[in-house]
Amino acid sequence: MVTEAPTLVPEVETDERTELAPRWKVILHDDDVTTFEFVVDLLVSLFHKEFAESVRLTYEVHDTGSALITVAGLERAELYVEQVRSLARPKGFPLTATIEPAE
Repeated sequence: MVTEAPTLVPEVETDERTELAPRWKVILHDDDVTTFEFVVDLLVSLFHKEFAESVRLTYEVHDTGSALITVAGLERAELYVEQVRSLARPKGFPLTATIEPAE
């Protein structure tokens, strides 16, 4: 008489919670070369800021050395940093953006 071994079903724990992807701050930094007009235009065209908000942020960058421009997911934040660089360098501007975790 042949008996079959019992089939073992492993217990699997599942977590039903959904977590949001971490957010990242995009920071624009001041330099002594990039023009005010270029920064304002960049904020309007790339970050879709209103003109008045762009002017305010540009003054903040100039007066304090940096300003928080937006908060985004990691891939989008990294793309913003690269776009700032790729738009500024051909015009001879050293404008820099960085990202840091949003808490």
